[in-house]
Order: sequence, then structure tokens, then C-alpha cells
Amino acid sequence: MNSCSATTGGDGNSANNPWLPQSAVIRSISAEVRDVATYQLALTDPAAAAAYRFQPGQFNMLYVPGAGESAISMSGNPETHDSLLHTIRFAGNVTRSIAGMKVGDTLGLRGPFGTSWPLESCVGQDVILVAGGIGLPPLRPVIYRLLAERQRYGRLHLLYGARSPEMRLYTEEYEQWSEGGLDVRQTVDRSSPGWHGNLGVVPLLLERLPAFDPARTVLMICGPDLMMRFTARAALQMGMTAEQIWVSTERNMQCAVGLCGHCQLGPEFICKDGPVFRYDRISPYMKVEGL
Repeated sequence: MNSCSATTGGDGNSANNPWLPQSAVIRSISAEVRDVATYQLALTDPAAAAAYRFQPGQFNMLYVPGAGESAISMSGNPETHDSLLHTIRFAGNVTRSIAGMKVGDTLGLRGPFGTSWPLESCVGQDVILVAGGIGLPPLRPVIYRLLAERQRYGRLHLLYGARSPEMRLYTEEYEQWSEGGLDVRQTVDRSSPGWHGNLGVVPLLLERLPAFDPARTVLMICGPDLMMRFTARAALQMGMTAEQIWVSTERNMQCAVGLCGHCQLGPEFICKDGPVFRYDRISPYMKVEGL
């Protein structure tokens, strides 16, 4: 039976002073879907840029003077060190302030923070990635790492659900991912003209997956809490254990080091104990409304 463990914390990039933001310049902005864009950032300090490393699943705190900070997951290739990609949904004061910025503008960046997906412990296993909507960006670095080291893993699947075909992210990369050995399966809540794919919720894709071997599978899920819970429940019913399932959770993270308490979920602080958790550890608290 598979047993994985996630990497905890960063690699020392912010160890000297985790409260001090580095200056980062916007190199490019790519519109993705409505109210979502990907920002390519570069640290302006050459030494800091050369030292920066992150693991798939970790996040940065992006700071806009006068607006505040927001925790944004890394969405780029962890092997690319000269630029940092963040796919941002414009949903609050900070992110809407970023939406008003342009190429060449600067903002503050602290990080990386948090735990990462358990890739090193999953060598030799089949890996299923399940994403819902904006939950795909935190899993995109996993895809890059899996495909770069394809021979180390068994069957690879991406099960991705969106509200509509027009709301799917990174569609221009699906063919390349498939050619690299990732089985990409999609579904949408609402169809539109020209859509001939699956219609329905993401857990159905898991239930329809052929050649599924629960004894040698690792499941990584990111998306709305309800989707993650139902996907995990489907996996458990199919024979997986909670120790084989990993989720990335989202709360109101403000300090990123576990001091302010805003992101507390039960006994866990999402910013430092997460955002990636093994399901048996976090599931009791995900089921409690208003916690």
C-alpha cells in the first residue's frame, strides 16, 4: 500500500526575514478566462532571483501597497528559475488591484511558503490529479514535474472540471501534456455549442477511469471544498485509503507563518501546516460547516 509524505515549508528563500517582501516586476500578463490571468513575475534583486526555488503546491504572498497581501499559488514550471508564474482570479481588493497593473509595474513578493505535493514519495505509483476550476493552477507545476521525470511514475491522469468549456484553463497545453504521457480527461457543468466532451461533476470522471488500481494509486485534488470531498469519497468507495489521498485547501492566509490565526482550520494552520494535506489529517475539519 502506498504511503507518501509531503514536503513542509520552503527552501530557505525567506528564512532570513519571512516578513520582508522582495520587489518583483511584472514581465508579462496572459489573459486566461474571464476574471483570471497569469502573471509572469521576476525578482528585481539578482541574488534573490538566483536563489529562489519552490516546490509544486507552494505559494507566495503578493503585496500591493495600499491594498494588502494575498496568497497566490505558484502555477509555473518549478525548474524554471528566471520567472515566477501566478495564475490569479480577480476576487478581492488585492487581486483586483493587481488586475489594474501593467507590464513593468512592481509589487512585493514573500515566499515560497507552505507544504508541497508528495511527488518524491510517489515514485513507481500511478498518479491521478483532480482539479476543479481555479484548482488547476496549483497542480500545473506537478504536471511539469511528472512529465519531466515521466519514467519514474506509472499511469498519469488529469481529471479536470470547469463550469463551462469557456472557463477551462491552459487549453493550449493539453495536447502537449497528452503527448508527454498524461491522460487528460475533461468535464463541464454546462455545455455550449461545439462542446462534445463530458457533462457532469468531476467525481464521475474518476468512477469511469479504466484500469484503476487502488492499491498503487496516489490521488491529488485541488478545487472547491465540496468537489474535493465528493472526489475523495468516490476514491474511498473505489478502494483507496485516506492515506493515499492529498488535497490542497484554501483559507484567508494573511501572515503565511502561522502567527495571525486567520487561516486556522481546526488545529491546523493552512499557511504553515498546509496548504497540501493528506486527507486523513484534514478531512474531519473540512466536513464542519463554518469552522
